[in-house]
Amino acid sequence: MISVFGSANMDLVAYVSEAPKRGETVTGHRFRTVPGGKGANQAIAAARAGAEVSFLGAVGDDGFGAEMRSTLTEAGVDVHGLRQVPGPSGIAHIVVDDDGGNSIIVVPGANGTITGPSGGDLATIARSRALLLQLELPMAAVVAAAQAGQVSGVPVILTPAPAQPLPDDLLDAVTTIVPNEHEAAALTGVKGVEAALDALLERVEEVVITLGSEGALYGSRSGARLRVPADEVKAVDTTAAGDTFVGALAVARSEGLDVAQAMRFASVAAGLSVQREGASTSMPTRRQIEDALGR
Repeated sequence: MISVFGSANMDLVAYVSEAPKRGETVTGHRFRTVPGGKGANQAIAAARAGAEVSFLGAVGDDGFGAEMRSTLTEAGVDVHGLRQVPGPSGIAHIVVDDDGGNSIIVVPGANGTITGPSGGDLATIARSRALLLQLELPMAAVVAAAQAGQVSGVPVILTPAPAQPLPDDLLDAVTTIVPNEHEAAALTGVKGVEAALDALLERVEEVVITLGSEGALYGSRSGARLRVPADEVKAVDTTAAGDTFVGALAVARSEGLDVAQAMRFASVAAGLSVQREGASTSMPTRRQIEDALGR
């Protein structure tokens, strides 16, 4: 089982030809609401990639909360650890341009009420083969969850987004950190992905830097280093590519695939996701990933 301790947001997605600049108003050509949040996205990605998944988080007592719970359940995610709290659920306002690029504003809502894992959460984490974390919950809660995973001997995989300074007590508990190239630069203050990877390896055992259409770069303290190219695809919406990659990577590693195989599995899954619109709605199934790998 894979546990995801993280955020659940309703994505409010506006599609435009070109994203507005500061002070500018543009006319969009479409709008939709899609259940998302980095935590929920990773949970759905992992479930569709073939894992048993338990989601630990919170939603509000509004319609968005009910819809997100339903979406997770329909994807096969166990939601016994999904709390309902008074007030609004988290939302993400997303602008997607015609090139598939996006910009995102997150309002935490119910996610901001989580102070740490509950007793039930701790028991679930201890039974897991991997724990996925992101930074859309309060930092103290993320640290507590990471330490719970460490104490239980569970591999802890952290997506450091939104990028922010990371305390040592969090990084001490993390097995693998998976930033994109911009987050890696922000976290390390150095230029170049190779240099950023080296800097991150001073703090974490394993690092995977996702590079969009350029694939992904892996490094470990053992000296292993690997670059996996991405398939050439036409991107429609890149919103959930990183979360799809992480969810699929966790599944592959938990099933015992080696690093090269796991990276390839995750890269193919992410490549499939960017060819569809939305976050949770874009994530491929296990069969779709295996079919693409076969091609």
